[in-house]
Amino acid sequence: MSTSADDGAPATGPDRPPGAASSGTVTAGPRGLSAQEVAARVEAGQTNRTSQATSRSLSAILRSNVFTLFNLILAIAVTLVLLTGRWPDAVFGFVVVINAGIGIVTEYRAKRTLDRLSILTAPSARVVRDGTEQEVALDGVVLDDVLLVSIGDQVPADAQVLEVTGLEVDESMLTGESRPVHKAVGDEVLSGSSVVAGHAVCRVARVGEAGYAQRITAEAKKFSVVRSELREGVDKILRVVSIGIVPISLLLFWSQLYYTGGVRESIADGTWRDGVVAAVAGVVGMIPEGLVLLTSLNFAIAAMLLARQKVLVQELPAVEILARVDVLCLDKTGTITDGHVALTELRALEQVEGAREALAAVAADPEGNATSQALAEGLADVEAAAVRESVPFSSARKWSALRTDAGAFVLGAPEILLAGRADAPATTALAEVREAADTGARVVLLAHAPTGLPPTEAPLPEDLVPALLAVLGERIRPDAAQTLEYFRRQGVRAKVISGDNPDTVAAIATKVALHGEGERVEGFDARRLPDDPAELAEVVDAHDVYGRVTPEQKRAIVHALQSRGHVVGMTGDGVNDALALKDADLGIAMGNGAPATKAVARVVLVDGRFATLPGVLGQGRRVMANMERVASLFLAKTTYAAILAVAVVLLVWPYPFLPRHMTIAGSLTIGIPAFFLALPPNNRRYLAGFLRRVLSFAVPAGVVIGAVILLVYGYLRPLVGTGDARSASTLVLIGVSLWVVGIQARPLNGWKLLLIAALAACAALAVAVPWVRDFFALQVPTAQEAVVITVAVLVGWVAIEAVYRFFVPWILRWHRA
Repeated sequence: MSTSADDGAPATGPDRPPGAASSGTVTAGPRGLSAQEVAARVEAGQTNRTSQATSRSLSAILRSNVFTLFNLILAIAVTLVLLTGRWPDAVFGFVVVINAGIGIVTEYRAKRTLDRLSILTAPSARVVRDGTEQEVALDGVVLDDVLLVSIGDQVPADAQVLEVTGLEVDESMLTGESRPVHKAVGDEVLSGSSVVAGHAVCRVARVGEAGYAQRITAEAKKFSVVRSELREGVDKILRVVSIGIVPISLLLFWSQLYYTGGVRESIADGTWRDGVVAAVAGVVGMIPEGLVLLTSLNFAIAAMLLARQKVLVQELPAVEILARVDVLCLDKTGTITDGHVALTELRALEQVEGAREALAAVAADPEGNATSQALAEGLADVEAAAVRESVPFSSARKWSALRTDAGAFVLGAPEILLAGRADAPATTALAEVREAADTGARVVLLAHAPTGLPPTEAPLPEDLVPALLAVLGERIRPDAAQTLEYFRRQGVRAKVISGDNPDTVAAIATKVALHGEGERVEGFDARRLPDDPAELAEVVDAHDVYGRVTPEQKRAIVHALQSRGHVVGMTGDGVNDALALKDADLGIAMGNGAPATKAVARVVLVDGRFATLPGVLGQGRRVMANMERVASLFLAKTTYAAILAVAVVLLVWPYPFLPRHMTIAGSLTIGIPAFFLALPPNNRRYLAGFLRRVLSFAVPAGVVIGAVILLVYGYLRPLVGTGDARSASTLVLIGVSLWVVGIQARPLNGWKLLLIAALAACAALAVAVPWVRDFFALQVPTAQEAVVITVAVLVGWVAIEAVYRFFVPWILRWHRA
């Protein structure tokens, strides 16, 4: 890392900024705009006001969550059942309301976050108008206004420096460069940057949406939805089901009317209601409505658990992405480091009495810059010497000086203080400087001046004695190395992307063992990155540490990784990270980051602790692994419902179930067990092919269940009638499906066995308790029916176990081959 003179000494007491009071007459410098000129610019719309609305309106959120194919089918089904007057068969309609409610609340919350998006957090700005300093609201700043900025201010609009005194600006939130930037007359200061030293008079060059920060914000505000493989898989199932559901439902309705005696007879005697209810039972059975609901609920539970770890999930499907991330891009400043400069080492070059006390006196300046603040923290246990005389820091001289009772001392960049010298003390000191700089540190030198304070206009004397070398570096988060080791073990490749010097970034990446303990990391200068996407993808695949990266390049790096099939996570805290966070598969913002960054991120680490990420990844894996097992329960139901519907149409049988039968069977064998099976911890690493693995078991298991039900129903209906045959088929469905639950619950333990036993007991109680039995239209089975039910359940168990042990492994091997 270079130790240029601009990195040197801290400011030692900047002069009072012009117009230091909140209001008053400015006696020197530009008089600013007149009231008439301000009014003209306001009239022309040349103000700093920006739009706060997102591209996603509340009505759009309501439409997207209410008017879905899923909701439409179920709403029609509910309406038809209610028209028949048989409301117990319409209880499945609550799923529509609950699922839509979860989606609306989640997306509206995201909309409100985006609406509040604002990079500029300062409440007001100081301007000069008609020769008088005034305080105005941020959106009251107009084009060509004369701004007054001093230490602690945030720049409200892009402006050009007119007058300056030791101005240093922190642009890390915009550019990623962690060092304060010195500004001279004619330089540009960007909106969203913060003044860390000095003061300046500036003229506003761009306002509102034209400002640098607002241009990034405008990109960040564009609404985007998390890509969820889980939801995409469910949507694919719904699309396939929807293709066949209309013709099947019409044919099913016709077959039920035909069975009851034809259309005219059914209308005349009211038996058309039986046909409608039976058709609805077939249609509802084909829709995995509970899977959509459970997916949303599982995401919500994961978000709630993460909230306890101070992790805010702004879009629920983002929980799933956590399990799929295989490349994690880290912004150095604010992620691996905490964004603060710290005194990491103080090297004594010569034994000079009073040197430490003199350095502490320099650092004690309350209006000093980041360097002096770092020195003050590092020298907190050293009593500062009394200052008798001082020479303030100047960006032109690149040094500051003071005199104490122990003598005179000069503080500045080593190459400035020792310029042109080849004597032994200077050579030794510069060698130490190079050694420290190679680790990515910033170095300042305190030298003793035997002849007293140097004159400000003459060159520095050549008899300065190097006394202390202060080595400064960004403070690395104590949990960074351990967290990176975790990701390395989990097969997640970490890449450090920063706007800082590549040598500095590489040195810090080496310190936190990015590639393993003792492995040296090389940095890549982003100014050498190719523009061609294919070439960029090659480079990005080969290197893991980048410096001098612009916000646009961060975004391009994310795109390049995605083009190689990677699922990319991106962490950051600055505005310069916002675009990359937005386009990454998963954007993770630090809680102390810029509002723009937190608003576009899918996940926010509220306490800013990097060590929280492993727990976040664990929640993602829990959701994906558990949802994969419970999805089989829902899709097996879709399969056997479709088989039953087609068979009933071809055979012109009454449908084997009423909607209330499907409700109780679905609750005991799908809804309740799926909820509990989705909760336990599960650290299984995610593998691509979620839908393929689910269908490889769900489809053959559904075929087995459908076949067993048709055999039982077809055998019993002529013997005991439709009502008793339906009741027996419901019990067979519950019995065989509980074996599917047992398979998906493996490995079985105490609570899982207890769950399955409780579900079986509930089924028995549903038959034994009269009012429950009547509500669900069940019958106590006769001895003959009990034998048939038992045999059918045992046959179903054997067949489904065979599917699980032999067919599923074979089909997966065949697919891989």
